[in-house]
Amino acid sequence: MKNILLLVHDDPGQEARLQAALDVTRALEGHLTCLDVVVMPPVMGMDVIETGATSMLLADERERESANRARLEQRLAHEDVPWNWHDVVGNFEPALRSAADLADLIVVSRQLEDFPLPDMRHVAGDLVVKSGKPVLAVPDYAEGLAVAETALVAWDGSHTAAAALRAAVPLLQLAGKVVVLQFSEPDNDALVEDAAIYLSRHGVHAVIRRERPEGKIGDALIAEAASGRYAYVVMGGFGHLRFVEGLFGGVTRTMLTKSPIPVFLAH
Repeated sequence: MKNILLLVHDDPGQEARLQAALDVTRALEGHLTCLDVVVMPPVMGMDVIETGATSMLLADERERESANRARLEQRLAHEDVPWNWHDVVGNFEPALRSAADLADLIVVSRQLEDFPLPDMRHVAGDLVVKSGKPVLAVPDYAEGLAVAETALVAWDGSHTAAAALRAAVPLLQLAGKVVVLQFSEPDNDALVEDAAIYLSRHGVHAVIRRERPEGKIGDALIAEAASGRYAYVVMGGFGHLRFVEGLFGGVTRTMLTKSPIPVFLAH
């Protein structure tokens, strides 16, 4: 995991995304690619691509992102990570998918607290399913990602949970402690002990926990993530796959809506 792709856009989640991406890139001795997306303004009920009004909106967006690039490039010049920059015009999901072929991890926001649009849950979910790459979804108030602190792995025995576990190994190898938590009986024969054994073969000696929450698993996982014991959580995205275009599995949706810590997702 050396090539980190970061969504750059002047929105309330940008600073948290940047700090998390820098922490991960630095810890893994990787390379950071900043993808600055100039978002196309929506054109409703019109067949033309561009009108005077949309041209003005696009020009404003370009100007804002140009200033954003100037500010961030000054900061990145003083960071101890190698980086490069790409500017694109479009929407978040297709722009990131197009840039992700040679990425090992994509850093985006989970749902922004005070800005329901664009729906960053959809962006993260789309990328998890369609890009084939793991995604780190960051709360907009996060102050980075403490890679050397304790990591939580949410385990349900599913193929997506196993995919997330495998993808997260380079990060988990740097964690001071790893807890593998199973909230219910696994979906198949892959027991929580199997997950711990797999990690041990990569030099990660995890602590196993089993819990039986009285309510919804998503709420129990949120409470666990909010305990202050963990730097981030690793979990499978879309444990029960529905329509790719936007319907989320319950736990995935809950975590992308409310998680107080970064969420590492894979499918």
